[in-house]
Amino acid sequence: MLTFKCRENIQKQLDNVVDFWLKYSHDRVHGGFFTCIGRDGNIYDELKYVWLQGRQVWMYCRLYRTMDRFHKPEILEAAVAGGAFLRKFARVSNSSGQWKCAFCLTRDGKALKVQRTIFSECFYIMAMDELSKVTGDKDMQLEAEQMMEQLIYWVQVDPSGLGRPQLPGEVPINSLSVPMMLMCLVQQITEGRGQEVSQKYKELGIWCVQQILQHIQRAGTAILENVSVDGSELPGCQGRLQNPGHALEAGWFLMLYGAQWGDKEIQRTAIRNFVELPYQYGWDKEHGGLFYFLDVDGHCPTQLEWSMKLWWPHCEALIAFLMAYNHTRKPELLEIFSEVYQYTFSHFPDAENGEWFGYLTQEGKVALDFKGGPFKGFFHVPRCLYMCERILDDLLENKD
Repeated sequence: MLTFKCRENIQKQLDNVVDFWLKYSHDRVHGGFFTCIGRDGNIYDELKYVWLQGRQVWMYCRLYRTMDRFHKPEILEAAVAGGAFLRKFARVSNSSGQWKCAFCLTRDGKALKVQRTIFSECFYIMAMDELSKVTGDKDMQLEAEQMMEQLIYWVQVDPSGLGRPQLPGEVPINSLSVPMMLMCLVQQITEGRGQEVSQKYKELGIWCVQQILQHIQRAGTAILENVSVDGSELPGCQGRLQNPGHALEAGWFLMLYGAQWGDKEIQRTAIRNFVELPYQYGWDKEHGGLFYFLDVDGHCPTQLEWSMKLWWPHCEALIAFLMAYNHTRKPELLEIFSEVYQYTFSHFPDAENGEWFGYLTQEGKVALDFKGGPFKGFFHVPRCLYMCERILDDLLENKD
């Protein structure tokens, strides 16, 4: 499986995806990026989603900074322009004077919608920090760290700044996405910043790990998307929900954490519980591919798209299994990577127009043929291809 052909295919796919977004997504009038892009590159909606603006800035910067073939002026210029658009328009102040990021903007940058979550801020931080690493802009780095402090306060101390009212029937929950994203940000902000910065965020990293591990439920046989704040199972559909893609993504986040801090037990837990286990219950034995949502007790999930095959869980699976194999050299992990690889590359890429489709039926047919939308942008596909290419390079160089 680990042939130069596989590596070359991933490289070609990455080049193709980068070219698609460079060609079609840049708004040269108002700045920022179009993300609602049809099958052939046409723009079908001019709204700009802050999650995706931040992700695209981050991805351009990461490619520019770490891969020679993408160290091009047009990529740097696009990242800088996208960062300027974000800094000018994404932040809106809330009633307490704290900075909140919008979720959706008009083409010319007017705030249209704000979510009562932390995720617009998360991707704003990722963008600013990575852009600061490329440009050397210390003010941008400081801005990322200041927003990070606000985020930590919202999550660990007082969430009222998010704007959600406290309702009498509401039960506080630990949703897997929150500690996952904070762990991702810790890894982002500390990378290459030296021992002082690593130590500053060490306790937060430990907290994130503890919160993520609470999602291992039912004597280690299930990863549940939502648990109570004390780590116990919640009742009803919310408590039974499983998201294999999220679990796999958390798995490789934990593997990176374990590698950074030399924690082999965390790495073993990551591979056993967050990589192998979600594949076992999440893979469609009849049609192939990963289900989007599942119910741990086998009830029909209430999410209407539960049985669809989406692009991003397969991206996370490719990263997770290849990284797990790189850590362990266990052949069974490489075999599963091969299975996911074959399904992914035979179903999602659009050979005619470039980029990938994002939404397939359970049987693997294209259900929605656009290349970008409110949630699919220049992120999961290029990040997956970028990371897999780098891991494959390492494996091929050290295959003996």
